[in-house]
Amino acid sequence: MERIYLDNAATSWPKPEAVYAIVDRYQRQLGAPAGRSAYREANEVERLVNDARRRVAQLLHAAEPQRIVFTGNGTDSLNMALHGVLRPGDHVIGSVAEHNSILRPLQYLHDQRDLQVTLVGCDAAGIVDPDEIRRAIRSNTRLIALIHASNVTGALQPVADVGRLAKDHGVLFLVDAAQSVGHLPVDVDALNADLLAAPGHKGLLGPLGTGVLYIRPGVEQQLMPIRQGGTGSRSDSAQQPAELPDRYESGNPNVPGILGLGAGAAYLQQRGVEAICRHERELTSQLVARLSEIPGVTVYGPRDLAPRVGVVSISVAGYDPQELAMLLDAACGIQVRAGLHCAGRMHRALGTAEGGGTIRFSLGPFTILEHIVAAAEAVEQACGPNPRERLP
Repeated sequence: MERIYLDNAATSWPKPEAVYAIVDRYQRQLGAPAGRSAYREANEVERLVNDARRRVAQLLHAAEPQRIVFTGNGTDSLNMALHGVLRPGDHVIGSVAEHNSILRPLQYLHDQRDLQVTLVGCDAAGIVDPDEIRRAIRSNTRLIALIHASNVTGALQPVADVGRLAKDHGVLFLVDAAQSVGHLPVDVDALNADLLAAPGHKGLLGPLGTGVLYIRPGVEQQLMPIRQGGTGSRSDSAQQPAELPDRYESGNPNVPGILGLGAGAAYLQQRGVEAICRHERELTSQLVARLSEIPGVTVYGPRDLAPRVGVVSISVAGYDPQELAMLLDAACGIQVRAGLHCAGRMHRALGTAEGGGTIRFSLGPFTILEHIVAAAEAVEQACGPNPRERLP
C-alpha cells in the first residue's frame, strides 16, 4: 500500500535528497563541532553552518545573517522570545488562534511573573480582527504575539497590519511562522516583525530538533538570553558574549540538524518558495472543493483560498476524529492528524473541542494531485452507507 503522507503541518516528509545526504556526510565524514576548533573538518562544519544561517536569512529577507539564531525547535524559539522580552507586570496580547507554544509560556508567565495577558477572539474562519488587537493595547503592553498561519484552519492572519499597528504604538511584535515559512514568501521587514520564530523541520524541510529565531536590529537590547554558557568565543570572559548570534547560542548546536536545515533552505531557493506556494494552493483548492461536496463533511477555515496555507481541517458526521484517522491509515495508507492539534482555544472557538477536534490534512511541496484525489475519495467512502465495509 502506498504511503500518502498528509501531515506536513506536524513535520515535513519526505525531505529533499540533499538533506539526507548532508546529515549522513556529517555523521560519517565530518563529525566536528561548529566554531570551536581549527582543523580541516571543523572549518568545513563552520562554513556549512554559516551557509545555512545565510540561506535562512535570505528566505526571510533579513539583511544580516547573524540576526538568525539557531534553536532546538519552534517552541524553543518562541520560549526564547517570550521569556526573553517579558518582565513582571507587562501586558501581552495574543489570540485564541495561538498554538500551545505561545499559550503555555504566557500562562506560565502569568502565574509566575504577574504577566497580564489578553487573548482576542477570531471569526468563524479563524481570522483575528486587527481592530480588536488595537483596542486591547494598554499603556503597559510590551508585546503582541500572533500566529502567521493557523495550524488548525490554515487561515492566514493579517500579520502585516498587526505589525504596523504594533510599530505605531511602540509595542514589540512576535510572529509565530511555524506554518508559513517555506510555504509562502515571508519578509520580516514587510511584516514589521521584531521577532519571528519558526521550526526547521516543517516548511524549511530540515530535520527535527532544529528551529530559528529572527531578531530585528536593536531588539537584542531588550531580549535577554535565557541560557548562558560556552560559545567558542570570548572564552576568557565570565560574561555572556554580547554579539549575535553567540549571545543566544550557548552550548554545542545540533550541527547535523542545522546542516540538514541548510540543505532544505537551499532546495527552497532552487525550486522557489513562490512556486511551492502556487503548487500547494492549487492542491488545497482541489482538496477543499472535493471535501466540501461530500455530505456529512464540514470544512473549517477560509473559503477564499488566497488567505490560507495548505492546512485543511474537517469533521465528519458519525465519526470520532481519531477513529476516522486510524481507519484512513489502516485501509488506505492516508496519514493525517486528528485531535486538538495543540490549539485547544482555537477548537473551542470553532465549536469542535467537545467532539474531539478535527481531522487535519496538511500539504507540502511533495504532495501531488493523486494524493488529494485519494484522500477525498477515501473520506467520501467513509461517509457512505456501511462505510467500514466499503473502505478497502
